[in-house]
Amino acid sequence: MPIWVDADACPVVVKEILCRAAERWKVPTTFVANRGINVPPSPFIKTRQVRAGFDVADNEIVRLMNPGDLVITQDIPLAAEVVDKGGVAMSPRGQPYTAETIRQRLAMRNLMEELRSTGEVTGGPSGFSQTDRKQFADYLDRWLQKNVRR
Repeated sequence: MPIWVDADACPVVVKEILCRAAERWKVPTTFVANRGINVPPSPFIKTRQVRAGFDVADNEIVRLMNPGDLVITQDIPLAAEVVDKGGVAMSPRGQPYTAETIRQRLAMRNLMEELRSTGEVTGGPSGFSQTDRKQFADYLDRWLQKNVRR
Protein backbone atom coordinates (compact mmCIF):
# COMPACT_ATOMS: atom_id res chain seq x y z
CA MET A 1 0.00 0.00 0.00
CA PRO A 2 1.57 3.29 -1.05
CA ILE A 3 1.84 6.45 1.01
CA TRP A 4 0.94 9.79 -0.57
CA VAL A 5 2.06 13.04 1.05
CA ASP A 6 0.48 16.44 0.55
CA ALA A 7 3.95 17.92 0.72
CA ASP A 8 3.35 21.66 0.27
CA ALA A 9 2.77 22.16 4.00
CA CYS A 10 4.33 18.98 5.40
CA PRO A 11 6.65 19.68 8.36
CA VAL A 12 10.29 18.75 7.68
CA VAL A 13 10.40 16.37 10.65
CA VAL A 14 7.39 14.46 9.27
CA LYS A 15 9.04 14.24 5.86
CA GLU A 16 12.17 12.79 7.53
CA ILE A 17 10.11 10.22 9.47
CA LEU A 18 8.32 9.21 6.26
CA CYS A 19 11.57 8.84 4.31
CA ARG A 20 13.11 6.61 6.99
CA ALA A 21 9.94 4.51 7.13
CA ALA A 22 9.80 4.17 3.33
CA GLU A 23 13.33 2.80 3.32
CA ARG A 24 12.89 0.54 6.32
CA TRP A 25 9.54 -0.91 5.18
CA LYS A 26 10.23 -0.68 1.43
CA VAL A 27 6.92 1.09 0.89
CA PRO A 28 6.40 3.41 -2.10
CA THR A 29 6.08 6.96 -0.77
CA THR A 30 5.32 9.91 -3.04
CA PHE A 31 5.55 13.56 -2.04
CA VAL A 32 3.19 15.66 -4.17
CA ALA A 33 3.73 19.44 -4.27
CA ASN A 34 3.61 22.44 -6.56
CA ARG A 35 7.30 23.11 -5.91
CA GLY A 36 10.42 20.97 -5.90
CA ILE A 37 10.87 18.79 -2.81
CA ASN A 38 14.26 17.44 -1.73
CA VAL A 39 14.19 13.78 -0.76
CA PRO A 40 16.97 11.25 -0.28
CA PRO A 41 17.75 9.00 -3.25
CA SER A 42 15.73 5.81 -2.92
CA PRO A 43 13.77 3.44 -5.12
CA PHE A 44 10.90 3.82 -2.62
CA ILE A 45 10.74 7.62 -2.36
CA LYS A 46 9.49 9.79 -5.21
CA THR A 47 8.35 13.33 -5.76
CA ARG A 48 5.66 14.54 -8.10
CA GLN A 49 5.61 18.23 -8.92
CA VAL A 50 2.30 19.65 -10.15
CA ARG A 51 1.57 23.07 -11.55
CA ALA A 52 0.76 25.82 -9.08
CA GLY A 53 -2.90 26.42 -8.41
CA PHE A 54 -5.68 25.94 -5.93
CA ASP A 55 -6.08 22.24 -4.99
CA VAL A 56 -3.91 21.00 -7.89
CA ALA A 57 -1.77 18.80 -5.62
CA ASP A 58 -4.86 17.62 -3.73
CA ASN A 59 -6.62 16.64 -6.95
CA GLU A 60 -3.53 14.77 -8.15
CA ILE A 61 -3.35 12.76 -4.92
CA VAL A 62 -7.04 11.82 -5.13
CA ARG A 63 -6.62 10.85 -8.79
CA LEU A 64 -3.61 8.60 -8.10
CA MET A 65 -4.51 6.99 -4.78
CA ASN A 66 -6.41 3.74 -4.37
CA PRO A 67 -8.60 2.43 -1.56
CA GLY A 68 -6.43 1.46 1.40
CA ASP A 69 -3.59 3.86 0.52
CA LEU A 70 -2.36 6.20 3.26
CA VAL A 71 -2.47 9.96 2.63
CA ILE A 72 -0.70 12.41 4.93
CA THR A 73 -2.31 15.85 4.84
CA GLN A 74 -3.30 18.82 6.96
CA ASP A 75 -5.97 19.69 4.40
CA ILE A 76 -9.33 18.60 5.79
CA PRO A 77 -11.25 18.76 2.47
CA LEU A 78 -8.54 16.56 0.90
CA ALA A 79 -8.80 14.16 3.85
CA ALA A 80 -12.57 13.99 3.30
CA GLU A 81 -12.06 13.04 -0.37
CA VAL A 82 -9.49 10.41 0.60
CA VAL A 83 -11.84 8.86 3.17
CA ASP A 84 -14.74 8.96 0.67
CA LYS A 85 -12.54 7.09 -1.84
CA GLY A 86 -11.67 4.40 0.72
CA GLY A 87 -8.22 5.65 1.63
CA VAL A 88 -6.72 6.23 5.04
CA ALA A 89 -6.02 9.87 5.87
CA MET A 90 -3.82 11.12 8.71
CA SER A 91 -2.63 14.55 9.75
CA PRO A 92 1.09 15.27 10.23
CA ARG A 93 0.26 15.43 13.94
CA GLY A 94 -0.73 11.76 13.88
CA GLN A 95 -4.47 12.31 14.07
CA PRO A 96 -6.47 9.97 11.83
CA TYR A 97 -9.35 11.32 9.77
CA THR A 98 -12.18 8.80 9.72
CA ALA A 99 -15.63 8.61 8.19
CA GLU A 100 -16.97 9.19 11.71
CA THR A 101 -14.91 12.34 12.41
CA ILE A 102 -14.33 14.02 9.04
CA ARG A 103 -17.70 15.84 8.83
CA GLN A 104 -17.18 17.32 12.30
CA ARG A 105 -13.67 18.44 11.35
CA LEU A 106 -14.96 20.02 8.13
CA ALA A 107 -17.63 21.90 10.09
CA MET A 108 -15.04 23.12 12.62
CA ARG A 109 -12.67 24.16 9.84
CA ASN A 110 -15.42 26.14 8.13
CA LEU A 111 -16.41 27.81 11.42
CA MET A 112 -12.81 28.79 12.19
CA GLU A 113 -12.34 30.09 8.65
CA GLU A 114 -15.44 32.25 9.06
CA LEU A 115 -14.28 33.54 12.47
CA ARG A 116 -10.84 34.38 11.04
CA SER A 117 -12.42 36.25 8.11
CA THR A 118 -14.36 38.45 10.55
CA GLY A 119 -11.27 39.08 12.65
CA GLU A 120 -12.71 37.37 15.73
CA VAL A 121 -9.98 34.73 15.67
CA THR A 122 -6.42 35.33 14.57
CA GLY A 123 -3.54 32.94 14.19
CA GLY A 124 -3.47 29.31 13.31
CA PRO A 125 -2.64 26.01 14.96
CA SER A 126 0.02 25.73 17.61
CA GLY A 127 3.60 24.92 16.65
CA PHE A 128 4.66 21.35 15.92
CA SER A 129 5.72 19.68 19.18
CA GLN A 130 7.64 16.59 20.29
CA THR A 131 4.27 15.10 21.27
CA ASP A 132 2.99 15.67 17.72
CA ARG A 133 6.12 14.05 16.31
CA LYS A 134 5.78 10.99 18.54
CA GLN A 135 2.05 10.66 17.87
CA PHE A 136 2.70 10.79 14.11
CA ALA A 137 5.53 8.24 14.26
CA ASP A 138 3.48 5.89 16.44
CA TYR A 139 0.41 6.02 14.18
CA LEU A 140 2.55 5.54 11.07
CA ASP A 141 4.30 2.56 12.64
CA ARG A 142 0.96 0.94 13.55
CA TRP A 143 -0.35 1.49 10.02
CA LEU A 144 2.79 0.02 8.48
CA GLN A 145 2.72 -3.04 10.75
CA LYS A 146 -0.90 -3.66 9.84
CA ASN A 147 -0.75 -2.97 6.10
CA VAL A 148 2.73 -3.61 4.71
CA ARG A 149 4.24 -7.03 4.21
CA ARG A 150 8.00 -7.20 4.42
